[in-house]
Amino acid sequence: MDLEDPASVCWRGGDSRTWPERAWRRRAITVLMVAGLLASMALNAVVGWPDASGALTFAQRMSGVLFVLSGLVLGAAAIAAFDYQGRRQFRFSGAIVLLGVLITLATDSLLLFMWFEEMEYTHYALVFMSLWCWSVWMLWLLVRGKAWQGVPGPKRFAAGVVATALLTGVSLAYSTMYQPAAAPMHFILKAEFGKPRADRTLPFIHVPVTLYMRNTGEIPVYIINDIFTIRGRNAQYSDRPERGDFVREWKESAEVWGDPGNAERHVRKIRYTKLSSGHFYGPGSRLETGQEYTLQHVFQLPKDPSYDTISVDLQVSYMRKDRGKLDVETFGTPHYSWSEGEGRYYCPPERGCSPRLVYHGRLRHNNNLVNVTRKTRYVTAIWYPGDDDPISSISSFDYGLESGFEREERRELDRYGATKVRANSAVPVAELLTSSGA
Repeated sequence: MDLEDPASVCWRGGDSRTWPERAWRRRAITVLMVAGLLASMALNAVVGWPDASGALTFAQRMSGVLFVLSGLVLGAAAIAAFDYQGRRQFRFSGAIVLLGVLITLATDSLLLFMWFEEMEYTHYALVFMSLWCWSVWMLWLLVRGKAWQGVPGPKRFAAGVVATALLTGVSLAYSTMYQPAAAPMHFILKAEFGKPRADRTLPFIHVPVTLYMRNTGEIPVYIINDIFTIRGRNAQYSDRPERGDFVREWKESAEVWGDPGNAERHVRKIRYTKLSSGHFYGPGSRLETGQEYTLQHVFQLPKDPSYDTISVDLQVSYMRKDRGKLDVETFGTPHYSWSEGEGRYYCPPERGCSPRLVYHGRLRHNNNLVNVTRKTRYVTAIWYPGDDDPISSISSFDYGLESGFEREERRELDRYGATKVRANSAVPVAELLTSSGA
């Protein structure tokens, strides 16, 4: 080529004796390009590997694998960046770098979109925000430099990139939203009284109770909190049954004795006495699909009781295992509120807490995209004997159950599929006395 021929070569800022290269600028851009691609590779590996290696569902594992594979592409793009910014001996180096920048822009845009839903500070937020700005700048440089030149069929190349991005987006949406919601939960919970036996030496009747639970759904669960409570009922009966006032008797029981859920003719002043209470399966336990658990419990009843009926109430709070991973070793260890060593943290003296057991542990979402765009979540459960409604909480606060967190707790309980199931049973005392022979 004749470098002096103006029809072939157009010189700007010199002639054939001047090479218009700015070495320091090219090297600086090369360093920033390689550093950004390597940082994006590390971020994609950190986001994708936990899901690729340990996610519960196939869709979540596939989304993790896609992030890991995209990290490998970014590593190849970092190597190609040296050739693209240098001698360009490999004709596809520019296209590979462009692909890496587009992957970075797509993944960081997804992370940024998810972060804007809650706008909670995490260390990862600084990383993907910086990389998003970097990818926009690099895309501008590569488009201006027509980095795709040298690729046969650039339109097919662009179509392949778009198709890959769409498949990735569909997979992530499926694993994040549709798949966890498509599998409903099914639980069987039973509480039944057995045949009582009179004690030969003591004035008591031993009454067995069988508590049963089975996970008949398609998703394993974590037990967050559980309790069973056995109560004896006392009531006053009308002297004249035919004149019982149904509404008045219910109103008196509801307002005076705190029992709004019962309305019976001829019966008033209904009240309950707690006879026995305890854990059923235990917080932090796991119940796999098809797994069942049975607890045999025996409580004592006087041979001449003042109760007319005996009831047992069983309540279990659980969380879907496909929504999150609970640190069961930490959560399953109870903390005693009356212990001086733990009172400063779990029950400050100024709060005047009643004696209770506190269970507390870290919770990770099964989709690691959520973990890197949200604060850490914690599960808190509080238990004490005879509690009518054991407390279970999920929030970003490292203990929970504080004022101002109620709305967040309700949202997080729904997000992680946390709910509760109950079962109850009742038996007349007269039947127990007859069966025991007392």
